[in-house]
Parts: sequence; C-alpha cells; structure tokens
Amino acid sequence: MGATTELDGGERRSGWQPRELIQTPPVFVWPPRPLGFLKWLFGSDGYLWPWNALFAALALLAWRFATPPLPMMKHAAIGWIALIFARNLVLITLYASAWHWRLYAQRAQGIAYKYNSRWPTPENSTFLLGSQLRDNLFWTLFSAVPIWTTYEVLTFWLQANGYVPTVSWELHPAYCTLLMLSIPLLRDIHFYAVHRLIHWPPLYRTVHYLHHKNVNPGPWSGMAMHPVEHILYFSGVVLHWIIPSHPLHVLFHLYHLALSPAVGHSGFHRVLLNRTGGVSLTTGSYRHYLHHKYFEVNYGGDGICPIDKWCGTFHDGSEEAQQKMKQRLNARRDSRASV
Repeated sequence: MGATTELDGGERRSGWQPRELIQTPPVFVWPPRPLGFLKWLFGSDGYLWPWNALFAALALLAWRFATPPLPMMKHAAIGWIALIFARNLVLITLYASAWHWRLYAQRAQGIAYKYNSRWPTPENSTFLLGSQLRDNLFWTLFSAVPIWTTYEVLTFWLQANGYVPTVSWELHPAYCTLLMLSIPLLRDIHFYAVHRLIHWPPLYRTVHYLHHKNVNPGPWSGMAMHPVEHILYFSGVVLHWIIPSHPLHVLFHLYHLALSPAVGHSGFHRVLLNRTGGVSLTTGSYRHYLHHKYFEVNYGGDGICPIDKWCGTFHDGSEEAQQKMKQRLNARRDSRASV
C-alpha cells in the first residue's frame, strides 16, 4: 500500500523490479512531514485507498447483510456458525480466485510488472498433492478458513454475552473511527512479532517452512500456512477481547488478515485493469516478495511501522541492503560455528 514509488515499467531477466527503492511511509519520521503524511493517508495507492477501503467496505457489507444480529450469537448454535463459515469460505474463494484467474490462468498482462519472470510449474513434488496451487488451496480452505472462523465466532460470542468490552458507533463515533483507522497499523506490529517468532529455527523447521515453499508465490500462497501458523497469525483479533470494539472492527481486522495476503503474494507489482494499462492498481507487495526471495529480511507486513528498519532487517531492494543482509547472515553463521 504505497510502499514503493515511481516505476520504470521495464522487464529484467530475473523479473520486473521497481526503479526506485522501497520507501517507508512518512509516519514515524523526524522531523514530521505533515503534507507527506496527508498525501500518503488520502492519496492514491496510499493508506486508505484502495486496499484498506476495500476491506472496510467488504466488512461493512458482511456485517449488514451476512452476519446474524449480535443478540442471536449469545448461544453457540450450529445455524449462525455455519453461516459465518460459509460466508468466509465463499469470500476468500472468490477473492483469491479473481486474482489467480486474471494474473495466472488468463495471464492477462503476461509478465508485465511480475517480480519473477518464471511461472510456477503446474506440477511440483515439493508441495502437498504434487502442485503448488493444490497445496495452497488445501491449506487455505481446510486450515485457514476454519481457524479464521473459529476466532470470529468466539469473538462475536464473547461480545454478545458481554464478556469483553464493546462500543457503539452511535455513541462514540470518533473513537470507533480512530480504532478503524488504527487496525492496519496494529496488525502490522502484531504480524512482525509473530513473523519473527516463527522464523525461530525450531518453529521454522516444523511450521513456517510450509509457507516458504512458495518461493515464487501467487495469490493463493498468502494463506497457505501450517495450522499452528494460522492460529498465531489470526490471534491478532484477540486485541478486540481487551479494548472496547464494535463487531465491525472485528470483521475489518479479520478481513484484513484473510484477504490482504492475496494482494501481498500476487507476485506482481501492478495489476493492469485494461488492455492499454491506463487503468491499474499497485499491489505494493515488492517488500514481501523480497522476504520470500531472501527469507531473512522484511518481516513486517505493509511497512506502516518501520520495525524492520529499527531492527536492522529492512531490505529496500538496493545492492547496499543486499550486502548488509549477507554480512548479517555471515556474522550469524560465524557466531554459531564458534559455539
């Protein structure tokens, strides 16, 4: 979401790369840049538009038309739980399939703006069921959706019974709006913490390795995780068990968690919406693509909070960042060898 700047549109042998380096948003900067912050907040390819606005709109539609009234969810009845599960299953299937169909099945724009010029091979014995796509579908539909739904159902049940604090939009519109705007930032911080945890060697070898099989990721790769990783990943919604929240906040948080990885793992920097390329959307996923390429950099999500910079794990796509990464890994290797 606005993590990279101007593009050169050129293709390179290894794939497309942004002309300019990855930039962190003008949020945690000194001296403050109020004009830059406002441009990033409200501008095209910024904080609000298009992706956060889309996820918020989907959450609002789901709350209004596909979620039982909160009082009905006081009791754990099969009917409303099945409705939420079915809604989540259909939503992620349609959303990820739309990305996959246009970019990988139709190949509507070829390798224009594709980070890796190669296409994932249809059959690959590295993956479950012998295929990257089938592997990704399996973990998304049979692990991600049930665990996501469990967190959602449990949170709504807690809110309906008054076991966790809730808040009304009508009575506290300013607070509710501020919390809504803060959710992507809070999610970014939680994602960094969980991501560093699962890169701890014992957890990486047993859990996170599964996601990193996708060295050439596609839209369905985003939610292709081990069930333990899904439990940790979706645990960010527990925030709403602690602070006063409305069910709409819960839905927005969960939709951001479940849907944004399709964008971040699309493998393309820009999606062309017409044949001439005059209408397009920036995915801003180069940051995370570099993580899948090099493993030990860019643990954060959208980079709203520059924790990678603060912790020395930021890779902006430059040769200098590449050398720093190699030096850091060599130093770690030497340290282990001396023990």
